[in-house]
Amino acid sequence: MPEIQKGSTPALLGQSPAILRVREELRKAALTGVPVLITGESGTGKELAARQLHELSDRRGQAFVKVNCPAIPHQLFESELFGHEPGAFTNAREAKAGKFEAAHRGTLFLDEIGELDLALQAKLLHALQDFQVVRLGALTERTVDVRLICATNRSLEAEVASGGFRSDLFYRINVLRIEMPPLRERPSDVPVLMNYYIRAYSERFGGNRGTLSASLSRLLEAYHWPGNIRELENLAKRFVVLGGEEYVLSALRQPDETYAPSLETVDLSAPLRVQTKRAVQNLERKIILGVLQANKWNRRKTARSLDISYRALLYKIKEAGLPQVRPSRVPPRDAESNPEMESIM
Repeated sequence: MPEIQKGSTPALLGQSPAILRVREELRKAALTGVPVLITGESGTGKELAARQLHELSDRRGQAFVKVNCPAIPHQLFESELFGHEPGAFTNAREAKAGKFEAAHRGTLFLDEIGELDLALQAKLLHALQDFQVVRLGALTERTVDVRLICATNRSLEAEVASGGFRSDLFYRINVLRIEMPPLRERPSDVPVLMNYYIRAYSERFGGNRGTLSASLSRLLEAYHWPGNIRELENLAKRFVVLGGEEYVLSALRQPDETYAPSLETVDLSAPLRVQTKRAVQNLERKIILGVLQANKWNRRKTARSLDISYRALLYKIKEAGLPQVRPSRVPPRDAESNPEMESIM
């Protein structure tokens, strides 16, 4: 595993073209103070990228203030962002600075800004016009100096077109844009990230400190990662806490694209039920073969990983036309009847 650079965030580790592009864009954005919009699917590391941008900027010694936009109740939005004075509302017994003031001279990170309803968007836009805020119950404006970073997993262009997001707010926050790539578009980084999290959680939990086998690494690189880095991190926790690759394998879901045959495999003369059966059989064969390889052809471990009986696995191996033992290796004559012999195959 490559050496991890000091200050790097997990989501930005790796040497794939996609993540190298992100790192370069963050480096360039850090040289300016203009607003940045970070987009991408859930779990791709948008918040980690925002924190990295803050650490690369000249504001690194100041506060990084995160606001989870959908988590703020509508009635508390102004108080949370702009602060309030004593008596501004019931139970407001003392003055309180809002998130904007807390981020003064630092960075304000508005996470999932696409979730804000239109009424709250208008209030936010007013504050962003000239970065002046008025606490609830106050009469004077307070000028704040913040670096604004926003993030969303939505297409804000589509939201603007449908009327769900204000166009003026969109243009205010969308000065520089950085797109976080999904994990499936950077497969070469998967083993790096997985080993990083295994090492990190081994130190925290004192569990399995092993590294990934080559076969499991290949499977992880081929996986479609619907949950992106967040899903990978959870699998690393399973590996460390539960203590083995079979617990990673049992949690993997098969890529969606394997369910869709390519045009070359479609038989225009066969009924749907026949082609569906063939596709399912082909998919099952790929899964069984992959798990067998990951378990070094130990069929009992493979059966446990797939949560089926050992007899059922032997039947499926035969039905799929797979070799009964590891290719180029002949088992002892009584291996089938001796569980102890099976465990060392």
